Amino acid sequence: MIRAWLDLSTTGTFVTLALLYYGVALTLVLVACVSPARGPIGRLNGVVAPFFSSVAVLFSLLTGFLGYEVTERNRRATSAVQSEAGELQNLYTLSVASVTDMHKIRIALKDYARSVVREEWPAARGESSPSTTEAYDELLTQLSDPGISRDASAAVHVAMLSAAVRVGTARNSRLSLSTDRTSELKWISVLLLGIITQVALTLVHLEKPRAMTAALTVFATGAVVALGLIALQEDPFSGVFRVSAAPLERVLTLPDNPALPPSAQPPVAPSPPPAAK
Repeated sequence: MIRAWLDLSTTGTFVTLALLYYGVALTLVLVACVSPARGPIGRLNGVVAPFFSSVAVLFSLLTGFLGYEVTERNRRATSAVQSEAGELQNLYTLSVASVTDMHKIRIALKDYARSVVREEWPAARGESSPSTTEAYDELLTQLSDPGISRDASAAVHVAMLSAAVRVGTARNSRLSLSTDRTSELKWISVLLLGIITQVALTLVHLEKPRAMTAALTVFATGAVVALGLIALQEDPFSGVFRVSAAPLERVLTLPDNPALPPSAQPPVAPSPPPAAK
């Protein structure tokens, strides 16, 4: 249920939260002030206002921990993408700085970046694209040529192989983070604590229906905004706050043959827009 909710669109996410918390607020007001149960509930009058704080603090702490976990996952996803693109850039720079012709290596690394952006990235479900895997294997094949050590020196060859290995490591991290999700139990705990906090607000305002309605409405609004913004960041590679593929797209703009003037370089086909979630 939580997973289905998190996969909703932005509008669906906020509407669901609004129905939950505003619905609970309306129900509590009706039960405490209008329903036949208002008499027995009225006998609970006397709960002091500081009681609300004890529950609200628990809700705020769990919400803060939840927000930190989601934000940290997005930060790691951004770092993985930047690391992958950075190592490709390092590999490209080494191929250009070498005294030997490494045109095939530059073609292979750009084919890999193109496959990531156009095929593996839109899926973003933790499953590697076969074509991207083949492109990465081809890049390693080009870099495994022993002639590189002979013509460009062993130091350059080792540096290029190390960069390629780090590309694969960053790719694995990116794929892993694309399926990493917060435990549903944590989301359920936060959502339930929000409802319990509303109950606590009701108990401290039993004698003042208007103040009760205002307090429940303000809290519901805050809960909807806070939890909605956190939910929108649950998936690092989808939604409003998705990680950008711009670092990898910049690799595609690098010339295959830097010795040629820009006008003589082959054109780079534009990347298609990411697939809708």
